[in-house]
Amino acid sequence: MSFRNIIGGFLAAALGYGAAGAAPANPQAGASTRAVLQYFQDVSDAPQHRVISGQFTDFGKGAGLRLMTNIFDKTGHWPGLLGVDYADFARGGLETAKPNQAAILYWQQGGLVTVSAHLYDPAQTNGGGLRDKGVDLSLLLATNGETHARWMRELEELAGGLQELRAAGVVVLWRPFHEMNGDWFWWGGKDPAVFIQVWRQMFDYFTHDKGLDNLLWVYAPNHGRDTAAYYAGDHYVDLVGLDAYTDFIDTNHIKGYAAVAALTKPFGFTEFGPHGPQNPPGDFDYTRFLNGVEQNFPRTCFFMSWNWKWSLNSNEKTKDLLDSPIIVNREQLPAFSR
Repeated sequence: MSFRNIIGGFLAAALGYGAAGAAPANPQAGASTRAVLQYFQDVSDAPQHRVISGQFTDFGKGAGLRLMTNIFDKTGHWPGLLGVDYADFARGGLETAKPNQAAILYWQQGGLVTVSAHLYDPAQTNGGGLRDKGVDLSLLLATNGETHARWMRELEELAGGLQELRAAGVVVLWRPFHEMNGDWFWWGGKDPAVFIQVWRQMFDYFTHDKGLDNLLWVYAPNHGRDTAAYYAGDHYVDLVGLDAYTDFIDTNHIKGYAAVAALTKPFGFTEFGPHGPQNPPGDFDYTRFLNGVEQNFPRTCFFMSWNWKWSLNSNEKTKDLLDSPIIVNREQLPAFSR
């Protein structure tokens, strides 16, 4: 047995990992999927606070393991969770090959994986349109329309990428429609009732039509207003979180935590970046994040730092962060029947 599995086994035993508990949104979820969800639930419920570390790598063809390797070289730790995104901004579409290559390798090396997609607007005839305004979400569901046909082709492409991960045995924290309570993406800031129908339609298509039993569904609004208004329901969501970009890790600057933390799912910072959403200087003391989480966001059981100058590699005291006994890095994770 490897050193990682021994340490992971001790941590799993301490947390009660493997005990009956968390039920996945998809009742047909595979054994490894259930094990990963149970682990997040156990970390969330543990009497001693634990937080799984994470790092987003890049979009589309830029995704890879270089940033994770740089973090290891800097800190001596691999983040527990790797993030990739299927967006291909250059052509206004999707790219799954490079993100999947990184995801499969990291999973095989003992890490967890989360996938998001900055989706292109199906109301557009030629792709793109990430920040389009005035999109009528109900047209995605109108089965006799061209927007619906394009939407189904987009779902087919997404499902193809996720099926490749399923075939490789990778459990995916699938984070669609992130920051839906804001108005900067085409799917955001809409009538919550219609948005929930679109979420559920994707869930049903991926679950029942495509057999994607390797997905854990992650609800990830931006911090601020209406953070729980777009929640699709306990039978459609497995984990919840907030995206937040700020130096100040408190409830005066990160709003909406109480509403999301009240939902019956493990909570994390699904995106975190210091400074703000633009032009970070790369001089943030990351122990401030950990201290703020402990003091003000006690239900947090995972986080994912954004890349570039928001990343664990580009800021200060990240070794101190990942050295903390509170933090769970890749080497401390259980094997999840890989």
